[in-house]
Order: sequence, then C-alpha cells, then structure tokens
Amino acid sequence: MPATLLDTAAPVADEVQRLKARIRQMQAPKLDSRTLPTHPAFADLLPGGALLEGGAYSVAPSSALVMALLSGPSAAGSWCGVVGMPEFGVEAAQQFGVDLDRLVLVPEPGEQWLSVTAAIADVLTVVVTRPASRASDSAVARLAARLRQRGATLLVLGAWPQADAMISLSDSSWSGVGDGHGYLDRHEVTVTVSSRQSPVPRSARMLLPGPEQQVRALGPVRAPRVRAVG
Repeated sequence: MPATLLDTAAPVADEVQRLKARIRQMQAPKLDSRTLPTHPAFADLLPGGALLEGGAYSVAPSSALVMALLSGPSAAGSWCGVVGMPEFGVEAAQQFGVDLDRLVLVPEPGEQWLSVTAAIADVLTVVVTRPASRASDSAVARLAARLRQRGATLLVLGAWPQADAMISLSDSSWSGVGDGHGYLDRHEVTVTVSSRQSPVPRSARMLLPGPEQQVRALGPVRAPRVRAVG
C-alpha cells in the first residue's frame, strides 16, 4: 500500500480526523515506554541509546539520514510523518525499512508547516519537518508541550531552539564506481550526536547506505591523541 499523501488545500482538521480513524484501525496497543525502537547503528550515539518520546532533534538535511532514523520506529509499527520534503522518495524509504502503510507525507505545506506539523503530531509517533520559515519562541514552546503531552517525537531538518540533541553528518565519501563502469553503492559518513546530556559529542563512521540500502555502524570515531610538546 502506498504512503498516505495529505493535501493541505483541504482543511487540516478534517484530514487529521480521517487519519485518526485509520490509525485506530491499524495501530496495535501501545506499551508504556519513554523510548522508541531505534536502528542499532544509532544506539551508541543517541542519549539514552534511543529516540525519546516527546523529544525533539535537530537533524542534518539528509534524506538518507531521515530514512535511517525512521526505519527503527516504523519497522516496529509506529506511524511516521514527513512534512515539507517533496524530494522524499518512498521507494528508497521502503528499502531502508520504512513501512509505507504507516507513512504520511505532506510534501508542500507552505507557510502552514508549523500548524500541519503540530496537527499530525497529535496522531503520529514520529514527525519529520523542514521549517519553511522561522518559528517564534512561543510557537516552539507550544509545540514542545504538545509533543510531551502526546508522546510524539520530532525530527527537525536544520537548527531547532529546543532540540534534545543535534545529529549531524560530516566526512562523506561514496564508492562503488569501477574503471569506467559500475555505480555508486556505498556511502560512508561520520554521524555525530551532540546533546545537553553529554558534554562530549559522540561520533561513528556509518554506511548510509551500503550495498542493498542497509545501514550499518562501522565503529566509533575517536578524537586524535594530543602529543605533549617540550
């Protein structure tokens, strides 16, 4: 079944009510938990070893990173939403392990991005959003309170003032092309997570993706040893 596509030309409230009814039919009873099932590649980097319910994360603007972060919750049965990413490819997401039956896409929310994000956070477990404009401090605070109340997790592409952690990418390299033939099939990056809970950022090399779209941690990145002079 394809992902659900919400048209923001229709009233958001009506769309959300229809979505609530569909989710009630499909969603299994939710266990009492403060964390979400998370892809093992991220477990050693994230504070608490997982994404937190009610938490907000600032994420590097990478479709592959977003899909990898969604894969764990989605495979475990959580509903996920993606707001403001028209380039988000459902076929690639499915290869990463995202369940399209429980995926809601709002590709072009325009200036309504914040109200759309808040509305679907009422009914979905994980929401990815790309802000189309700067949100006021009061709007950010209201959304944070809503996330905590609903137990929803927010992944924001770019900076976010109340982020529990920042997930960034660096040192990207592709491989797989031969001498005049072949294709790129291995993307190696350094993923770094910085948080208020840990004074020292945690980094790891990761395949994002490797062959057959799998995500895999290759090992931690350690800070270079400083040699004393004198």
